Amino acid sequence: MDVDQPLPREVKVIGSAALFELEERACDLSLNSRLDPAWVWASVAPDGTHHLWPARWNSLSRRPDVPRQLRGELLITLRTGDRVVSRLDVVPDDFTPLPRVTSREEGMQVSRLPDRAPSVRDRLLREGESSDRL
Repeated sequence: MDVDQPLPREVKVIGSAALFELEERACDLSLNSRLDPAWVWASVAPDGTHHLWPARWNSLSRRPDVPRQLRGELLITLRTGDRVVSRLDVVPDDFTPLPRVTSREEGMQVSRLPDRAPSVRDRLLREGESSDRL
């Protein structure tokens, strides 16, 4: 994917294993928007379906060795069945091969879900956990 192109307009569907890999890669690259992989591993539904869609381009001016990233809105399905929202920075080479939603209708349904889901930080605060890990 050429990073000079406009922002992709597609919703990606990812499983828990792929989500864990993306979060781990974001941590390895020290990208700005990411979750603690240990929290992801402990909290997400093992066979859950999660959705990621690009919100804007992001870059690390202090680290020119790291490619420009897509800052994505992320809808996560937890072990409890609840959903939470977060952000995740993903390099284009990792974003492109992810599977897309299968229909426009599915994409529209998914895009309405974050309005009803709390953020990961809000959920942790509500549960009395520390949000320092995020």
